[in-house]
Amino acid sequence: MDTQSLSYSHPRTSPYKVGVPPKQKFWKEFATSLKETFLSDDPLRPFKDQTVPRKFILGVQAVFPILEWGRNYNLSKFKGDLIAGLTIASLCIPQDIGYAKLANLAPQYGLYSSFVPPLVYALMGSSRDIAIGPVAVVSLLLGTLLRDEIDPVKNPFEYRRLAFTATFFAGITQAALGILRLGFLIDFLSHAAIVGFMGGAAITIALQQLKGFLGIKFFTKNTDIISVLQSVFSSARHGWNWLTILIGAGFLVFLLVAKYIGKRNRKFFWVPAIAPLISVILSTFLVYITHADKKGVDIVKHIEKGINHPSVGDIYFTGDYLLKGVRIGIVAGMVALTEAVAIGRTFAAMKDYQIDGNKEMVALGAMNIAGSLTSCYVATGSFSRSAVNFMAGCQTAVSNIIMSVVVLLTLLFITPLFEYTPNAILSSIIISAVIGLIDFDAAILIWKIDKFDFVACMGAFFGVVFVSVEIGLLIAVSISFAKLLLQVTRPRTALLGKIPRTNVYRNIQQYPEATKVPGVLIIRVDSAIYFSNSNYIRERLLRWLTDEDEKLQSGGLPRIQFLVVEMSPVTDIDTSGIHTLEELFKSLEKRHVQLILANPGPVVMHKLHASKFANLIGEDKIFLTVAEAIETCSPKFAEED
Repeated sequence: MDTQSLSYSHPRTSPYKVGVPPKQKFWKEFATSLKETFLSDDPLRPFKDQTVPRKFILGVQAVFPILEWGRNYNLSKFKGDLIAGLTIASLCIPQDIGYAKLANLAPQYGLYSSFVPPLVYALMGSSRDIAIGPVAVVSLLLGTLLRDEIDPVKNPFEYRRLAFTATFFAGITQAALGILRLGFLIDFLSHAAIVGFMGGAAITIALQQLKGFLGIKFFTKNTDIISVLQSVFSSARHGWNWLTILIGAGFLVFLLVAKYIGKRNRKFFWVPAIAPLISVILSTFLVYITHADKKGVDIVKHIEKGINHPSVGDIYFTGDYLLKGVRIGIVAGMVALTEAVAIGRTFAAMKDYQIDGNKEMVALGAMNIAGSLTSCYVATGSFSRSAVNFMAGCQTAVSNIIMSVVVLLTLLFITPLFEYTPNAILSSIIISAVIGLIDFDAAILIWKIDKFDFVACMGAFFGVVFVSVEIGLLIAVSISFAKLLLQVTRPRTALLGKIPRTNVYRNIQQYPEATKVPGVLIIRVDSAIYFSNSNYIRERLLRWLTDEDEKLQSGGLPRIQFLVVEMSPVTDIDTSGIHTLEELFKSLEKRHVQLILANPGPVVMHKLHASKFANLIGEDKIFLTVAEAIETCSPKFAEED
């Protein structure tokens, strides 16, 4: 190759230079950044150019969306909501009794939590499909965390007080995230980690149900799989009740068959929805007429009749348990929030409408605050109930109101009928419900797409199954953050080459036919350049250069004379990044290599000029495209077809 063709003497052929954006005032730039961070959905847009009375009405509607969509509510929509509400009520009543036991609370507290919170959500929530109430994962998490502080058997009153305190602060956490527009924080828990956590929690919940399913009297308080299996098999000879097992297994098969029928044919969605209630009615009747409770079958016994009692005075606002309630509430509130927002977004996408994530957080927070004041524990969106609600043809949040009314009537009139309900049937209902939380297809897809994501998924899964729910959650969060930090601190770089018969330069690894430019090394940096990754980027660029020079020397070819850094993906750069470019420039000078920048964005270009780096490198070393840079650095190569 003629070395003269590599000299930097060819004039620019393009009439365009890389533009420098006009300088903005600091406060205007700061306000713009603040708006994009916290008000990216532009929530104040509807208020623009409106009269004061109209702004007031819009403000009230923003807090209570029911006032907006309620104006167009009609009989046709009510029919759909009525059917959906009755259907999810038949599902929620037996589930709530079982989930309350997961939280180590009396059965009525599960029903309470499907009465007040859904009413509040119907007023303030923006999702049409989400069904509110206790859920298995949050119930287990709450029960585990609370039991670590207070024994629910020895001190049931203090345990309940701490449960209401945790629920109150779960609501405060959720509402605060929505009001402060910090909803993006829940996105730090990756989808892969959630899949693993939910799968592990499902297995843990199912294992916990073996106590009621097998009729075991003395059962471990630990939730890890080894402790549970040891407890199960150690009581096999004298601790299992075969009549309990017969009831539990028989109705579990019935529930799974019902679920299969509903899955195979969506017209029969009501079959798995009503199956738990039918199971409760039939099993209760069988136990009552056969006196199975006198033969060792554990029954629910007394469920307190009547509506929720006020619990304002039960919440710890002072004392040692205050901070414990805050800690448990934050953890439970974040998990509940993640599940509810994910469910809401899923069904909103199916029906092609938008939900406001921050409004959802405020609504969920408000309902849990109200719930904590009325003897409820943490409620959130239930995937199984929401799916049934969706398939039953719900139109609005009125289906939640219908469900609440049915639960109210149950609390007022029907709870005494559950006295002979066997615990085994509640265990069967919970086992059949949580099986759906184990998503094998999602895990396989995660493995195919991203191995690191799969590690996060399995880490959360095994953490929950083999240690505890809180350790599994900690592992899920830790691995999610570790992946984020790894991507930030170790960004990708790519060696570019020219695709034949074009002026396009692309990754040589992706396009093997792309050819390198003699004497020129073209590297693309696929990340913003910050203090956390600037040294790595400098070292990586120099390593690219060293490796390429060694290859050229071994082949007897001329050394690299130009390093072209493609900066299109570099969205921002900080002072550490500028300092790194200065160090890179000096290092390249010692090697007699010229630094060329291609297509820096407006933010980067502004900072290059503000720091005088553009003057240091020279304005003529900053190009609009890689092709223009090559036309100057290697004109003969650029002219080749």
